[in-house]
Amino acid sequence: MSSAMTPFPFYVEPEDSLRCARELMMLHEVRHLPVLKGHKLVGILTDRDMKRALDPDLGLSSKDELFVSDAYLPDPYVVDSATPLDSVLEHMSSHHIGSALVTKHGRLVGIFTAMDACRGYCEHLRRLSPLRSNGELA
Repeated sequence: MSSAMTPFPFYVEPEDSLRCARELMMLHEVRHLPVLKGHKLVGILTDRDMKRALDPDLGLSSKDELFVSDAYLPDPYVVDSATPLDSVLEHMSSHHIGSALVTKHGRLVGIFTAMDACRGYCEHLRRLSPLRSNGELA
């Protein structure tokens, strides 16, 4: 699991504004942010949840008045860094989950997303294939 995850992910706190969280996502080109309260992992904020909260058609407050606590999902999928990758992939696919928060000794150490899975699968296929990505023999 540790070799497939993105280590030391960016994170937000429940009191952070959604505007700041959105800027963090855009700056670092990520779609998932763990939510920590102090050092305790309390949820995950996804770009989809944020877009839903900021949708003006829903009649919510202006985006300057919304906070991570208004949009994050509590009880995210959390796995220990020693969890076998195939178990994580099976759980994510069967439950339609886009990410797993990875902990070690109860502390957040990484995040594993569907994009990490795609990247890993691509690398795996390239190692198996005698063809280069441009279609020529290696």
